[in-house]
Amino acid sequence: MDAGSRPARVADVHALALAMPHVTCVHGSAGNPVYQVGGKSFIFFRNPRPDAADPATGERYDDVIMFWVASEADKRALTGDPDSPFFTTAHFDGHPSVLVRAARLAELSHRELAEVVQDAWLSRASARRGAQWLASRGLR
Repeated sequence: MDAGSRPARVADVHALALAMPHVTCVHGSAGNPVYQVGGKSFIFFRNPRPDAADPATGERYDDVIMFWVASEADKRALTGDPDSPFFTTAHFDGHPSVLVRAARLAELSHRELAEVVQDAWLSRASARRGAQWLASRGLR
């Protein structure tokens, strides 16, 4: 198994986010990591909230990670399949983001997670930074 096909882990979210250019990590009110580019968040480790809870017990999930997406179409693509680990809640209606529980990250490969992180970064980086990063990878 190559590194890209192995299951994703929470540590990969941190490493992949920090590997993107011009990234800073600030901490939210509960010390949760918030990754930013140019002062704009692109990955956010959420505090437990009532909108993301176990449907059987009502217990709030304490492992939800939010990723920004470029468009509503991208959001639907990630959340449309009921078997996808990505989801959204009514709280995020109209917000360009998707949620995933850390407990379900292993359903993604490292390569798939890398793409989600890169897309999140691109959705929030300045056009100039995004174009430079894409050009450096031969993608534009």
